[in-house]
Amino acid sequence: MSNSKGEGNSDADGGGRDGGASEGGGEGARARRGKGYRRPRALSPLREHLRDTFWFAPTAAMVLIFVLWTGASALDAAIVRLLQEHQNLAEIDELIRIVNDIKPVVSTVSSAMMTFIGVVFSISLVAVQMASGQFSPRVVRIFVRSRITKLTFAVFLSTFTLSLLVLTSFESEAEARHVTTVPIVQSVLTLLMVALSLFLFIAYVNSTLRLMRVGHVVDRITGECLRVLDRMPRGDFDEALVGPERGRIGYVGQSGVLRDVNIARLVRAAKAQGVVLRLLPRIGDFVVPGTPLLSVHGSGQGDGPTRSALRYTVMVGVERTFHQDLAFGLRQLCDIALRALSHAINDPTTAVLCLDRIVQLLTVLANRPLGAVGHPDGKGEIRLVQDVPSWADLVDLAFAEIRLCAVGSPQVTRRIMAGLDDLLRIAPGERRQPLLRQRELLAQAVMLAVPEAERGFALEPDRQGIG
Repeated sequence: MSNSKGEGNSDADGGGRDGGASEGGGEGARARRGKGYRRPRALSPLREHLRDTFWFAPTAAMVLIFVLWTGASALDAAIVRLLQEHQNLAEIDELIRIVNDIKPVVSTVSSAMMTFIGVVFSISLVAVQMASGQFSPRVVRIFVRSRITKLTFAVFLSTFTLSLLVLTSFESEAEARHVTTVPIVQSVLTLLMVALSLFLFIAYVNSTLRLMRVGHVVDRITGECLRVLDRMPRGDFDEALVGPERGRIGYVGQSGVLRDVNIARLVRAAKAQGVVLRLLPRIGDFVVPGTPLLSVHGSGQGDGPTRSALRYTVMVGVERTFHQDLAFGLRQLCDIALRALSHAINDPTTAVLCLDRIVQLLTVLANRPLGAVGHPDGKGEIRLVQDVPSWADLVDLAFAEIRLCAVGSPQVTRRIMAGLDDLLRIAPGERRQPLLRQRELLAQAVMLAVPEAERGFALEPDRQGIG
């Protein structure tokens, strides 16, 4: 029995799609909660999907500015009524004179702001196009997720919306006794929004120029990857306690990249049936309908999770995201390095810059438990097992492709040798073999491709490549 197609939850950006799973059976196994385990936050998938969209922040800002305008309009009307009740007509005439002086400014703002928005949008498109061509198409998501870019567009659109709304509040009636509202508060709010727009425009241009520089892009990718590592659940558990496999649950939904899973919901579904679920594909894998998604473990005879319990548990989209994808940061850094080493660009210094950050990430991972994470329920019993890349997988991802393209560039081979040597000093004994293997493969490639007189120079460790 399986979930029907289309029962999955849609991603916030409209590009992602949820997949369900067909039912399986099994009974739970008891395991002790891993030391240091931190439960993932329940709302994190939604928050991450909203960050990958560009429409949410401007839309929310325009709704908020409409609410603020409504309050300001009511306040203006209340001020006029209060002054009329106390027969302060001179004060009303003064307010009318002030807003009549401000009205041309508000009118100018409403007509010029859309042109201003077009300029900012053009800057964004040029920056995105240049970054995609120079670095990697994967870095486009940095611009999409940029808070300052979203805030700038949100404030600009809100200022334009507010100026139009304020213009509707101006009355042709100029008699203080009969006027119903004088938009003084609304006009002041508009001027404040204009000042905020100018300030954000300066910050936006500065941020965009920074993101067009490879050093800041690489630093941004590294920072996001480190945050993923910090959030990643950790804790050792005994896989023997999971129990034998009793069945498998197939993926049902549209094809795409497995972006993330709702861990809390899967744990609840497994607990309700007394089973242990294991996520078979890793985050970042491409799945199609029928792909084995979950295996059911346990020694009892309980039923598997129901169709409704498995809804909204698997999020599938058109591209990978950082949210739960441990290897995505390394993948982006490798892509930038590989493009820099291509014959069309030939920029080994950028590749060295990427290798600096790759070594940094592997240093953080060197002593962390990898391979699989057990997610417990509230009582500490393992209910979901999620495989993550092993140490050998991450080392191969970090160095294999760059090594193959860097044989003719001594600057890069020297940096790889220095990075491997640093990691060999840090990594525990059981994790040295993948590093030694990459070191030996690099030495063999250099021996075959580099003239004998230059081999020693090409293999000499140097953290700056060629200083």
